[in-house]
Parts: sequence; structure tokens; C-alpha cells
Amino acid sequence: MANCQARLESGLSRWLPSAATHPAVLHEAMRYAVLDGGKRIRPTLVYASGRAVGSDWEQLDRPACAVEFIHAYSLVHDDLPAMDDDDLRRGRPSCHKAFGEAMAILAGDALQTLGLYVLARDKSACDAATRLRMIETLALAAGSRGMVGGQTIDLAAAGRRLEIAELEDMHIHKTGALIRASVVLGALTRPGLAEATLERLDHYAKCIGLAFQIRDDILDVEGEADALGKLPGADLALEKPTYAALIGLDGAKQRAAELHEEAMDSLSGLDERADPLRWISLYIIERDR
Repeated sequence: MANCQARLESGLSRWLPSAATHPAVLHEAMRYAVLDGGKRIRPTLVYASGRAVGSDWEQLDRPACAVEFIHAYSLVHDDLPAMDDDDLRRGRPSCHKAFGEAMAILAGDALQTLGLYVLARDKSACDAATRLRMIETLALAAGSRGMVGGQTIDLAAAGRRLEIAELEDMHIHKTGALIRASVVLGALTRPGLAEATLERLDHYAKCIGLAFQIRDDILDVEGEADALGKLPGADLALEKPTYAALIGLDGAKQRAAELHEEAMDSLSGLDERADPLRWISLYIIERDR
């Protein structure tokens, strides 16, 4: 993960316009929202998935950056007062607290388009047809049938009780879609990869995406601000449906463990090059204990 993070930070800084580039305040806000923070789980999944199927590090740098730009945009917008209304992100003031709501909205918009631009410019890693498939994968995961759709369901669900199937559907979209896209993008950098292998990797990603959200719900109850980088208890205050509220902390922890085992089964046909994917799944259900 340290190697992935080092490669990623370098790439992100290169792709982001400098803070002195006109309009300077917008680019300053974009750099503030992206650089020097976060665990970088999604781009690490790009690297781990690609390496698992034999891709070179250099082939994975741009897809990893593209995913992180999309993720950073989503965090900026999620923190806005009209959305989750969070004042703290990654241990410091949220983008809208540092730059104002209007500039935060614009920074998020610009980061979203930058993510797709990075993929469109990636002519070194794959042919045009594969590059188009990667752009399609990321755009679909970020849009109304993925992350944005999940956030819409989340907002509508505040204050009412969901069934477990409804809750999982929401998080398959809100959190899981971009995690799945990360794994698929990494795998797509390998020319001629069997569709059956891609499907197994996608199912792995679906499992860890749900596990990731369950762990978030648990940490919203048990976590501390210093470890989380944001204030705990926000979901409870907003009366948002969570796994912890629906099935209890013990039930949520058991469900996360079950998803981890299912994710491991999905990787059973892959050799030791897939071990980082296995470690990430374990890390997700144990993080910030």
C-alpha cells in the first residue's frame, strides 16, 4: 500500500493543475481536496487488481489517478450542507469549510471531469477499444446508476427504516459501484484477460464494497474522530439507515466477516499475485479497530 500511495501521490500532483494556474482559487481547492490525505483504498485496488493479472505498474498509474479524482469529487459534494453536512474530512476542515460552498461545488465538478480526462488520455496502457471500455466503466459507476444514484437513495431513506435488501442495494450503488469499477479498471489493463476472470474479480469487489460500508457503519458508532478523520455519530444524528442500526453491531460484524470469506472464495482461482487483494479485504473489515 505504501508503494501504491507513493506512485499515486506523484501522479495526482502531476495531473492536477498547479495552484497558480488561472483560476487559481479553483485549482487550489481541487488540490486541497485531493492531495495529502486518505487511505487511497480505491486506487490501491486498481494497482492490486492489475498486478494480480500481470499488468505493469506503469499501466495502472493513470486508471488509479482517475478513480481517486472521482472519489475525491464525491467526498467534496457529500460533505456539503445540503448533503451529509460534514465539517471535517481527513482530519481537517472539509473543502466547503475551507473555500466556501460555491467553490467546493465547482472543485468537485472539475475533479469529476478530470478523472474521465485522465482515462481518455491514457494511450500508453491499452488500445482505444479497451480505453473506451474503461471510460464507460468509470462513468457508469459514478453516475445515476452507480454512486450518485446510491446517494440519492440514501438521502431519501433518512428517517425511515429499510429492509436489509434495500440497505444493501443502496450501498451496492453508493459505495460499492466505485470500488467495483476500481477492480475492473485494473484488470482491464491486461490484454486478452478472460471474461470469467474479470467476473470473479468483479464479484470480489462487490463483496468488499459492501463490507467496506458495513465497517463504516460500525465505526460511526465505535470510532473516534482522530482515527476516522471525521466526526463519528454523523449517520445517527441524521437518522440515516445503517447496518449497525438495522441488525446491531454484532450482526454487522458477522455480515462483514461473511462478505470477506465470500470475497476470498472469488479469488480462489488466482495465484499469489492476488495476495494484495486478499490482504485488502481483511484490512477493510479490521480497519481502525
